[in-house]
Amino acid sequence: MADEDNKDDFADKTSILQSDTFKLRIAEAGQAPPSIVLLVGPASAIGRQWPLEDTDRIIGRSPNSHIFVDDRSVSKSHAKILLEGGDVSILDLESTNKTVINGQMINPLQPVKLNNNDQIKVGNVIFKYLEKGNLETVASAATYDRGQTDALTGIANRGALDAKGPELFKRSELLGIPLSIITFDIDHFKKVNDTYGHPAGDYVLKEISKIISTRLIRGNDFFARSGGEEFVLLLLGSNLKTAEEVAERIRQTLESHHFEFESKDIPITISAGVAIKNESDEAWDSIYDRSDKALYHSKNSGRNMVAVAE
Repeated sequence: MADEDNKDDFADKTSILQSDTFKLRIAEAGQAPPSIVLLVGPASAIGRQWPLEDTDRIIGRSPNSHIFVDDRSVSKSHAKILLEGGDVSILDLESTNKTVINGQMINPLQPVKLNNNDQIKVGNVIFKYLEKGNLETVASAATYDRGQTDALTGIANRGALDAKGPELFKRSELLGIPLSIITFDIDHFKKVNDTYGHPAGDYVLKEISKIISTRLIRGNDFFARSGGEEFVLLLLGSNLKTAEEVAERIRQTLESHHFEFESKDIPITISAGVAIKNESDEAWDSIYDRSDKALYHSKNSGRNMVAVAE
């Protein structure tokens, strides 16, 4: 009989927990603005969500677009989202490949009101519109964020980096401003794991991510864990000298930081490589490769240093 009572008690608690979680999601959804979610398009952006909190949001291939989609079927300024009196409408901006709502092509420069779950096709790219307070808004945003975030450190992961790099490369070209890259990894990280244990290694990765995110970079800088003990920092608008100074500041800060795990001090240093976009670069990968080579130059030259790509 006692076992039956325990089962009932457990079931009641489980039911309450599920109910409370559902209520929390409903509350979050109630605060969620209308949004559009990418259903079909560049693989790295599938599931990405854009909240519609201001009017005149441009969808386009230009990196300056509010809703930037890197697909050649999309015009540089393809369509415009309008907000007025609680209604959300879309306006085709005389695009080359047209704007289609639920299979029906809309006329250029004539706003069409959007309804919940409408599918919006711009070129070959498809979005779904979610009205204000839609529960799916919270769920889809959480799913996309998990796919873009490193589970251990909470910063961007390699997938997010692969999407952000090309985007910032194009923005740099369009605006005529520099794009610098810093790559670094932890010196002798295998030794840290072997000596202090893998939980200690995880602690070091999380602590480094927290220090750099909160103390050493600007809000618009992009910071990611690219794999294992390697990290990448993208600095849009920073010249090579500034990037080198940032890398050196990171190196010095981490070398002097007191890493302590289970009452044991863990000495940590990093090796870093720095590169900047130049006129001969045709893609973001070129800069990344140069910064990576500079990183390995640092490692082969004794570690705990910053090297700049030529």
